[in-house]
Amino acid sequence: MKPPVVVMGVAGCGKSSLGAALAQAEQVPLIEGDDHHSQASRDKMQQGTALTDADRQGWLQTLGQLLQAQPAGVVLTCSALKKAYRDQLRQARPDLRFVFLDIDRQAAGERVASRASHFFSSTLVDSQFATLESPLGEAGVLRVDALRPLAELQAQVSAWLSPTTPAALQPNPENA
Repeated sequence: MKPPVVVMGVAGCGKSSLGAALAQAEQVPLIEGDDHHSQASRDKMQQGTALTDADRQGWLQTLGQLLQAQPAGVVLTCSALKKAYRDQLRQARPDLRFVFLDIDRQAAGERVASRASHFFSSTLVDSQFATLESPLGEAGVLRVDALRPLAELQAQVSAWLSPTTPAALQPNPENA
């Protein structure tokens, strides 16, 4: 059994790309968190309106149920910007781990602006950074540099998840 993993971070950090690569490498299902937003939330984000905690409540509950439905391992992409959101997901799966894709505001903004087919307005990148409560220091969190090559990120996370990797060789969850 593989631990369930949330690939998290602000818009534009690469959650979907790393999530897909990681799910394929680990041979587990991928749950795209964005696919489970309500239409009302999608409309708000498309119009440049940030979601509230109340907007996210049902979404997080649904994601928790989806995590519980995958006992053999799963990768979930989810911004999980606040500790309360991460804690809600941890209630659904206490063995949950988080991969924090760390990125600066400028790079995230450029990435979001270049995505023509996504419902998320680039004007919301600032609100994502304002909402973000760093997960560093929380148990089961690995910080990775979102600007590193995708293959390198996937290998780093897979090594961290591997039960055969000695603890001394695993990346430090608070690495810079």
